[in-house]
Amino acid sequence: MSIQIDPKKIKALVLDLDGTVLGPGKVLSGRCIRAVKACKQRGLGLFIATGRAIEAAEFYRLLLGAEGPMIYFNGAVVAEMPGEKIIRTTLLSTEAVLFGVDLASEMEVYYQVFFPPGEHPGRNGESGWSGDQRIVLMAERNGPEREMYYDHTGMRAELGGLREALSRPGLTGCVKSMFLAEPEILAGLRQRLDERLGKSVYIAQTQRNFLEIMDAKVSKGQGLRLVMERLSIRPEEVIAFGDEENDLPMFEAAGFSAAPANAKDSVKAAADIVIGSNAEDGVAAFLEELFGL
Repeated sequence: MSIQIDPKKIKALVLDLDGTVLGPGKVLSGRCIRAVKACKQRGLGLFIATGRAIEAAEFYRLLLGAEGPMIYFNGAVVAEMPGEKIIRTTLLSTEAVLFGVDLASEMEVYYQVFFPPGEHPGRNGESGWSGDQRIVLMAERNGPEREMYYDHTGMRAELGGLREALSRPGLTGCVKSMFLAEPEILAGLRQRLDERLGKSVYIAQTQRNFLEIMDAKVSKGQGLRLVMERLSIRPEEVIAFGDEENDLPMFEAAGFSAAPANAKDSVKAAADIVIGSNAEDGVAAFLEELFGL
């Protein structure tokens, strides 16, 4: 280890999923499950911080046995689990989402939008808004990107007119929107978004083909600060694990940060510790060494 951590002073672990605790093929190994659960048995809090939706992360949360406030959608939603009790939702303006709709049409790129609980279009052609508590994913067109996202998360976008959905009475904003395309196309999209929306949004490339847009107040760091405040945990009592640029704000909020060897170079440079890759069960090996598991 490049820095010294006193394991007796650590009270919580914050775990990114994809690329960090999940190995290639989105597999959560038995070794990782055992190490994380051993930490829980020692009294440590286990918190997931992911760009995924609640339902797309639930399978892994259950395997890890994590309970309490969890960070979803890169911090746009913080929810108490189990039970899916929403603690805080920070919404992206409809104006920003509509610009994404225009941009996607102009550049012929796949674009999808997450509508918040109780504020998405009624189902089966019904008018008005649904009263259920699911976050609903919508896109305007079918395509390989829609299936790619389903394969990655288990969520398949419902098809419908985004402009119509965004104009319905009662909508105050969306959880997030995202483009799915090749990295060189995402780079051009990001430049256009920066030019038009500036500091009103938070933009993060969370996978090779994913460019996500959220409100500027959203980040895993803000979500983690809420969790720590809620549970009276100090930063120096927390270790955060992550591999992508959306994990950097979380690194700033936590007392200690660890990046797997497969992380982006900028993320490894920002981390306090570089551990083994996700393919090598880096998180499990680190926990085993630190806590003598």
